[in-house]
Amino acid sequence: MTANPILLQKKYARIVKLFADEEHISLDTALQFFYKSEVYTLLREGISDMHCRSDQYLAEELRMEYHKE
Repeated sequence: MTANPILLQKKYARIVKLFADEEHISLDTALQFFYKSEVYTLLREGISDMHCRSDQYLAEELRMEYHKE
């Protein structure tokens, strides 16, 4: 299932904001990391309907990926 591209862009923005706030990093840094992340790839490609998961869940997944590096 694919998400509406406009709604998906808004979801990206909310996830990046949550991630930046939780990690105490700038939005620019958070956005750069997001676009290189596996979370973004899964969302963009519609794998496992990741876009259906909550923003908080996806931000946490992003945080776990961030701390893995």
